[in-house]
Amino acid sequence: MTRLIVRHRTTYRYRQPTAFGPHRLMLRPKESRTLRLHKYELEVSPAAAVSWAHDVTGNSVATATFLEPADALIIDSVATLTLDVEKWPVFDISASASTYPFLLSEDEMTDLGGLRLQAYLDPTGELREWARGFVAHEGTDTLSLLKDISQGVAAQIVYEEREDESAQSAVQTLARGKGSCRDFAVLFVDAVRALGFGARIVSGYMYDPDRNLTGSGGSGSTHAWAEVYLPGAGWIMFDPTNRSVGGFNLIPVAVARHIRQVMPVSGSFIGDIAAFEALDVCVTVTPA
Repeated sequence: MTRLIVRHRTTYRYRQPTAFGPHRLMLRPKESRTLRLHKYELEVSPAAAVSWAHDVTGNSVATATFLEPADALIIDSVATLTLDVEKWPVFDISASASTYPFLLSEDEMTDLGGLRLQAYLDPTGELREWARGFVAHEGTDTLSLLKDISQGVAAQIVYEEREDESAQSAVQTLARGKGSCRDFAVLFVDAVRALGFGARIVSGYMYDPDRNLTGSGGSGSTHAWAEVYLPGAGWIMFDPTNRSVGGFNLIPVAVARHIRQVMPVSGSFIGDIAAFEALDVCVTVTPA
């Protein structure tokens, strides 16, 4: 078990006092069998009324409605948690799904629904053909296939930091040969969906005490990765940016069908766009 403190501070600065529209905040770590949340604090400045709800996938979503204008908007999130994930997990995949291709049950196909549909257009079938290139033969080992696709993303795409918060489409990432962790996750998810798997995007934090992982800033940072559903094992984490499986160092906050649905902070301000001056995000993940 690893007990951690995750601090995530977002600061928007403006050249003059500005009125703010409601802001949607997805910052609270997602509790589960492997993640126990001991304490969570959310502070917002200027003063705001904060309400909580769970979205359609069970993510905790806070909505901040601001009461007064200000020349700075500060959102400060602090979580104390315990992460209990094996570094080398063994997945109990059903015998019926141990080799690819396999059949999902009627209930599984219905419940997975849109999680089996590619999020971005693939008009020429380029992505599907790329994904099928990892299928060695009919009856190939399912978990090995997924690992190979994850490794293939990391091997063929060069990591780059991008200021733009939106993600590239999978086809764009293949064409550019470069991308951020968001782009790696989108490419992996759409590739496995092209082969019929149910998959979803995950956003959260990465704990990197040795400071040697791709996409990390210091001992921790925001991060994006993927989960794939396999009968028997359930949802399995894949981090194609770092070629890892199981997520022993990953702290999930939100899961969704599309990358745009897991933005940590989204909202608006009222006034001249030139009033915006700067954005600063500071994230630390440290032992408690």
